Amino acid sequence: MPRIIKKETLAEQAFNLIKKDIISGKLAPKEELPEKKLAEELGISRTPIREALKRLAAEGLVIISDAKMAVVASFTEEDALQFLEIRELLEVYNLEIIVSTIDGTKLDELKDNVDQQWKAITEDCYQEFIELDREFHLLLASVNPNPKLRDMIHTANTGVNRAFLVLSNSLRLSAREAFDEHKRVLAALQDQDVEMAKREMSAHMKNIERRIQGYYQKEEGN
Repeated sequence: MPRIIKKETLAEQAFNLIKKDIISGKLAPKEELPEKKLAEELGISRTPIREALKRLAAEGLVIISDAKMAVVASFTEEDALQFLEIRELLEVYNLEIIVSTIDGTKLDELKDNVDQQWKAITEDCYQEFIELDREFHLLLASVNPNPKLRDMIHTANTGVNRAFLVLSNSLRLSAREAFDEHKRVLAALQDQDVEMAKREMSAHMKNIERRIQGYYQKEEGN
């Protein structure tokens, strides 16, 4: 029997279409996103557009001002590195807590996620890779018994640093590197080697920092 496929709401469709245009660069940083204009272009009412923009803001891709005007987010090197510092502190500590309790089912989920990352890379599906990258870190957080720590890791992975990676236009290289780093974290977890897992996660975060700094140096040279 075929599975029932949930039909996307208008807000979900708008969210995916606007997000795609942001990731591709069709919508530039700081570009205004008037609800009326978007509604006319997509042929829907303003209500689902408003919902879509709120979701994009939660992911750090859009900023909604006090005047309720949404604009495509832009990111400074300082913003990106500050969020990365928070992520490293939280995610390395998280591994220390979960390594001894993570079970085979969760390890299988992580392995499947990493396999899907590679599939996305080989098929040049970088929007899919971004979601899988985020999911990898959230799967690790989901094992932690502390709900507030889980929420903090979730926020850090949907904030400015994650959005920076989406908009950096360097995903072809950074995705392959991140995939290899995720594999090494997973291998340490499978061996229940807490110190190796922490070292690999820390190295992963430092490599993200290196890629961020390289991106900004390239931008300054243009």
